Amino acid sequence: MLHTTNKEINIGVFGDSIGKGIVLRPDSNRYSTLKVNVHEVIGADESVVKIENYSMMGSTITKGLNIIERHFDKIKHYSNVLLEFGGNDCDYNWKEISENPQGKFDCNTPINQFRQKYTELIKLIRQQQGNPIMITLPPLVADRYFEWISKKLNKENILKWLNGDINAIYRWQELYNTQVALLASQLKVPLIDIRSAFLLQDDYRTFMCEDGIHPNEKGYSLIYKTIKEQYKVNVLNI
Repeated sequence: MLHTTNKEINIGVFGDSIGKGIVLRPDSNRYSTLKVNVHEVIGADESVVKIENYSMMGSTITKGLNIIERHFDKIKHYSNVLLEFGGNDCDYNWKEISENPQGKFDCNTPINQFRQKYTELIKLIRQQQGNPIMITLPPLVADRYFEWISKKLNKENILKWLNGDINAIYRWQELYNTQVALLASQLKVPLIDIRSAFLLQDDYRTFMCEDGIHPNEKGYSLIYKTIKEQYKVNVLNI
């Protein structure tokens, strides 16, 4: 259920680099955390909304579950718990693939395990009377991501493993996004759909970094705007 009180709202955020606000800086070609006043973007005063962010770059649903377990006692104090996972779960060890394009490889979290772990995480939050909210994945840019992951690796071998179809990366990530949406529906968890917000743009690529997987500053502004528009009454009460 969604929190609708007029009192102070405490929000816990658990996710990966998207939840953390990681961007690839074009000038240095290095990752850094975006400095943004979330309260200003979502239009809520800091005295009303308190945000604690436990997101970590590279986090999978398994790591997220471990983090939730470590902060288990805090869950009951949050009005809502925002969850953003899947981007790292569907990823592969591209170095291994580049060295053996004939091999069979599992992604970081196979799809059935992803569903199981995410369900377990939701149940754990609800066990502490927490109110989870799931967030969809932003769409990746397949050609940019392919170029990024194949740097200093055997690009031809990776493409061979993909059967010559770079867009297979996009479709595979889309499968995990679909699982997030299905789980939210089946478990009756509110869903913030940031993916559709990107895809509704004339060219969502302009909202993504050169690595093809992380939103740029404009992309993060779109994410926060979407959160505000979808849940500004029920979650933020503004």
